[in-house]
Amino acid sequence: MTPDLSPNTQAILLLTAPLIAGRGTSSSDLLSPGEYKRLARHLREIKRQPADLVLPDAADLMRACQPVIDEARLQRLLGRGFLLSQVIERWQARAIWVVSRADAEYPRRLKVRLREDAPAVIYGCGDMALLESGGLAVVGSRHVDDSLIDYTMAVGRLAARAGRTLVSGGAKGIDQAAMRGALEAGGKVSGVLADSLEKTTMNREHRNLLLDGQLVLISPYDPSAGFNVGNAMQRNKLIYALADASLVVSSDLNKGGTWTGAVEQLDKLKLVPVYVRSTGEPSAGLDALRIKGAILWPNPQGAEAFEGLFDVDTPTPLPSPQSGLALFPGDGPADVASATPSAPEIPPTIEAPSEPMPPPAAAPSKVPFEPTSEQAPSVEQAPAPQSKLEAVSAASTTASKPADTLFAAVREVIKSLLMAPMKDAEVAAALDVSNTQAKAWLQRLVDEGVIEKQKKPAGYIVKQSSLFE
Repeated sequence: MTPDLSPNTQAILLLTAPLIAGRGTSSSDLLSPGEYKRLARHLREIKRQPADLVLPDAADLMRACQPVIDEARLQRLLGRGFLLSQVIERWQARAIWVVSRADAEYPRRLKVRLREDAPAVIYGCGDMALLESGGLAVVGSRHVDDSLIDYTMAVGRLAARAGRTLVSGGAKGIDQAAMRGALEAGGKVSGVLADSLEKTTMNREHRNLLLDGQLVLISPYDPSAGFNVGNAMQRNKLIYALADASLVVSSDLNKGGTWTGAVEQLDKLKLVPVYVRSTGEPSAGLDALRIKGAILWPNPQGAEAFEGLFDVDTPTPLPSPQSGLALFPGDGPADVASATPSAPEIPPTIEAPSEPMPPPAAAPSKVPFEPTSEQAPSVEQAPAPQSKLEAVSAASTTASKPADTLFAAVREVIKSLLMAPMKDAEVAAALDVSNTQAKAWLQRLVDEGVIEKQKKPAGYIVKQSSLFE
């Protein structure tokens, strides 16, 4: 399904997007991601939304935004309505959809995991539902030998046989090999592109896969934008955020997009476990990632062993030499560590879209502007699960109540969190407690029959019968 372009999304495009139509040029006035973040925060504070900026009586609102963004600059950007209508028509003709953080259709994984750092706008083509399916992210260098290409394609085929979506960046080399292996085996693929979305979606090889729902391609950059090193670096976090686990097949040491993305994941974001290739030619880059906390890829045999990579709790890495390129056990060294665990994830507090949708002034006539009932004021105005627990914890600490009293309060918070599946690391992050404490509470609730642990999607979820207790 291609979502209609909402009024808020149109306003955000006017503020942040180059709106490249054919050979058109981008505006130097565009708001940077940081500037738009500040503007969005300011609008929420004064209980307004981006779409209000294109209403006929928006002059007062623009003046109210002067402390954040210059009024004249806003006027120039928001006056590009005709150019916007041209590019919207171009995108629609190519089945390219656009969603913003204000839309209910915006990929939940990106909003939950990256929060305000999630791109303001996502462009895409293909089935949006694939973006919520998780799966294995496979990344690596552009320039690799044939043995690594064959190895990576085998990983992609294994993901397809296991019924797991393959997530990658669409670049030459490892990315394309992983995606090709999965697609040729009938699997599904989410590709996060750093450039040339429009050109890629029009490729005859990709078109049927996009239309059949086997492939979805997205980009946080204008569909006509060319390659840019900075963009390629920045889009790496989206690849990890859309996955449940990741595999780095090859990486340079201390340089390149693959290295930067993996280090950011290991040191800062910690959204998913990061595996590194454990067989084949030695790699200084992979060895360095290993020292930073990456886990040796256990070379799973078959779909069942592959599935086990997504249902692990704590890392158990063991040092192992890289020799004899292999995908399955028996083809390589026997002492490769088996498996590993998920790093703590950013808590998935479910956000309501931050802005409702009144129609803008300069909206293209071909695009409907019906507001949806799901749009609501920013979720930041509502209490998050963390704040509930903090209040409970503070009260229990002050009153020195027994652990059972604390658990009685935590029990309800966890139940509210687990209306959708969450892993123990996600629960720990949401409650701001250690993984060990979160596991103990979760196990207690499992024993009480309040929640259950499921495999697909992996995580704990509240039992329907306990909702009415």
